[in-house]
Amino acid sequence: MILPQDLEELRAGTLGSLLTFTKFFYPLRTGREFKLSQPISQESHFITVSRALTKVFRMECDSLLINMPPGFGKSVMCEHFVAWCMAQYPDSNFVYISYAKDEAVKHTSVIRDIMSLPQYQMLYNVHLKDTSNAKDDFQTTMGGTIAAFGANGPVTGKDAGLPWLDRFSGAVIIDDFYKADEVHSATIRESRKINYLQTISQRPRSRNVAMLYVGHRLHEDDQPANLLLGVDGRDWNTHKVVIKSEENGLARYPELYPMEFLRKKRELDPYTYWSQFQQEPISAGLSLYKADDFVIVDEVPNILATFITADTAETDKTYNDATVFSFWGAHKIFIKGIDTGMYGLHWLDCWELRIEAKDLEANFLQFYAECMRYPIKPKTIVIENKSSGVTLSSTLSQFKGMQVIRIKPEPGKSKIARFIDMQPFINSKCISFNRYAKHVKMCIDHCTKITANQSHAHDDIADTLYYAVKLALIDKTIVNCYEKNPELEAFSKQMATSNRHIRNLWEQAYGSSTRL
Repeated sequence: MILPQDLEELRAGTLGSLLTFTKFFYPLRTGREFKLSQPISQESHFITVSRALTKVFRMECDSLLINMPPGFGKSVMCEHFVAWCMAQYPDSNFVYISYAKDEAVKHTSVIRDIMSLPQYQMLYNVHLKDTSNAKDDFQTTMGGTIAAFGANGPVTGKDAGLPWLDRFSGAVIIDDFYKADEVHSATIRESRKINYLQTISQRPRSRNVAMLYVGHRLHEDDQPANLLLGVDGRDWNTHKVVIKSEENGLARYPELYPMEFLRKKRELDPYTYWSQFQQEPISAGLSLYKADDFVIVDEVPNILATFITADTAETDKTYNDATVFSFWGAHKIFIKGIDTGMYGLHWLDCWELRIEAKDLEANFLQFYAECMRYPIKPKTIVIENKSSGVTLSSTLSQFKGMQVIRIKPEPGKSKIARFIDMQPFINSKCISFNRYAKHVKMCIDHCTKITANQSHAHDDIADTLYYAVKLALIDKTIVNCYEKNPELEAFSKQMATSNRHIRNLWEQAYGSSTRL
């Protein structure tokens, strides 16, 4: 039982410290303890962020920009910050913005849940209006408001703060301005810049009403970069929370991201590591893939399944993307006989053609006939459902024995975001070629020209690679259906043994330097 004197002490303690407030109310709402990070020789980032937010409440800072890695609890801190401020000034007005309104509503819903707790109402005597049942727009009985908006739409009808008070009265909070897979679109970045200047930045009722931007870096030309240029006339106070200390090289949140994980992330997914984790987006003009990430082998792996991916074009003009057909073998990855549990793709063949749409079917059937010579026949053909690909997929669907998968671009995901998605698989050396295959140089030269700012001229071959990675390695649509067929896997191993025997006989007769 909490005695009156204990109640007053608890009230004073939680109002006096945002971190104490968070540590008290987080378990009440979630049933889980709020644990601070314990980095070696560094301050917990929760303390760093709490101190910065407290300065905003004390009106010592009216423009706060916090860049921090995903998973560091930025939204948790922002949600409790709003509830903490409302406990002290329940007439405050907040505008809470995220990359989409649904995402912003998730955060304002949490704020509402905190303020609806009986302990909150008992300690601070702050109550929500009975008629204010919405999660995206609700009020206190003192006239304070909390409203959610998306960064991709108008922010109208609600203001942040109150005019010209000498104490805190609310703020605009931007919690993630982009989704990671949309920031590579120049069109989206430009539209967000315009929306920020024309609507979002106009929401504060007076100049001393604060604006907060919290999120990780995603691109060299993202909104934090834009804000630091001072285009809105504000002098932004910046806090950069990195995943690994630049001074001592130690992990900032070792409980979540240990050093071994960070080492692998930096090696296998450098774009995400430097932008989202270290808040230093690498030049988008750098190649996403390196030549030595592609594995060259002398023997074909034990293929489980084969399939074809196709990216079609409408024209034979050399300045446009070509039509590309790629033939793939999916296999398990073994290291010294140990099954790693991972899958790889062996790039068996690739044709790059500049042909007219009327010649598409005939050329594909010729490629298909070549692939059918392989011991494990391709049953699946993956074609992007666009332009001439629609016609080709419809035609092929009429043939017996062909399973045509029409793949559609994922809504809101740019092509560059797709290429970044498959970067970890390429960096992990999951893509291999036969040493003497005729398409090796063409494919590797093409892939090493792919950049995150789309400065490359063509990406047709890379498109067929993405379709293969998506289905076989990300979704595992291809390998799952064959993994259940032990007879096929046994046949694959038998063929691999036979191939090695044939190679040995050839080398005994003609020497190892002669191409098969």
